[in-house]
Amino acid sequence: MCWTHVDLLTRPGGVVVSVHVAPVTSSTIVVAVDVGKTSALLSVTDAGHHRLFGPSEFAMNRTGLAAVLARVATSVPLSGQVKVGVEAAGHYHRPVLDHRWPDGWEVLELNPAHVAEQRRVQGRRRIKTDVIDLEAITELVLAGHGSPVTDRDVVIGEISAWAVHRSRRVATRTATKNQLLGQLDRAFPGLTLALPDVLATKIGRLVAAEFADPTRLAGLGVNRLIRFAATRDLQLRRPVAERLVAAARDALPTRDAVIARRILAADLALLADLDDQIQSAETALGSLLPRSPYATLTSVPGWAVVRVSNYAAALGDPKRWPGPRQIYRASGLSPMQYESAHKRRDGGISREGSVALRRALIDLGIGLWLNEPAAKTYAHGLKDRGKHSGVVACALAHRANRIAYALVRDHATYEAARWA
Repeated sequence: MCWTHVDLLTRPGGVVVSVHVAPVTSSTIVVAVDVGKTSALLSVTDAGHHRLFGPSEFAMNRTGLAAVLARVATSVPLSGQVKVGVEAAGHYHRPVLDHRWPDGWEVLELNPAHVAEQRRVQGRRRIKTDVIDLEAITELVLAGHGSPVTDRDVVIGEISAWAVHRSRRVATRTATKNQLLGQLDRAFPGLTLALPDVLATKIGRLVAAEFADPTRLAGLGVNRLIRFAATRDLQLRRPVAERLVAAARDALPTRDAVIARRILAADLALLADLDDQIQSAETALGSLLPRSPYATLTSVPGWAVVRVSNYAAALGDPKRWPGPRQIYRASGLSPMQYESAHKRRDGGISREGSVALRRALIDLGIGLWLNEPAAKTYAHGLKDRGKHSGVVACALAHRANRIAYALVRDHATYEAARWA
């Protein structure tokens, strides 16, 4: 017997499964779990707020969880409708969510911000203990909160892992480039005047790797520099070569140039390794995405593998979301609103939600802005009305959110006429 209610809605192009939380009744039993890195705390409470078991601490392993569940089973009435509430805790709570719970038990994932807000409602804003967190989790579950945990496709987890891995490597590469440019300014002052973006061009990387010592480049000369680049399958135009040699001859030597060149060589090796890892991640995403529910999103102008994969990683299982409004609200892009005594004041975006989802939606909106004719017209209209770029970006993210949800829901490809 399963207490999760599932609606099958017939849509053009396929069937959509929308998962809803079973309603709370007088027979509801809440199993609250507060997860830590090596241990967790669990309690069992009925709908009348009577504690049936715990709080009990157990080790975060198979033996510890099985032992505590065996004790919990003796405390749960046979007619009880069991809801397991687990507060999200980075990745520490994933083993508990993925555990095979007894048949008929509904597992819910709770937003930690909601748990913190519930503590504030209970008058314990500045008091945080594991037992108090269990009480807050219990109250939230009894109030009908929590996202049901479904059996998502393995491919979605793989896409999420590769997308997060790529994002971390991109951030590391950006930091490495900044450090590398600092060392390059010490080793070869003035190079960025001849090549404004040294690391974005093959010629720039060649100079950084082979001619970090400006005296060596100055002694080589223009013609020999062009031939040197040609032996490495690079075409170097004479005006660029002349600028580089001139910058080398006019460079001011620094006292730290020698050590800067040594660190520069190490940074260049690290940068090449990061480029390889990012490319490998993108290749893996390219092979996984066609097997996922998000495969059709690459048919949208401006939405390639990386953009769609970041969105898929941030959203997770699309069956968890009843509609685009909930996704947009979860991203924190919804505007703040304050109303009192018939006076209403709207503010900027709330930023209460997933940062990864917020960035993914904005990135999808930028992809539309740059490539889709209807989005370009929409953006220009907002600009003409005096809206600043932040408002335009949020508006296009809202449009992208509706398009993405509809295409995943209907298993359909993008049609310009439908979204004109």
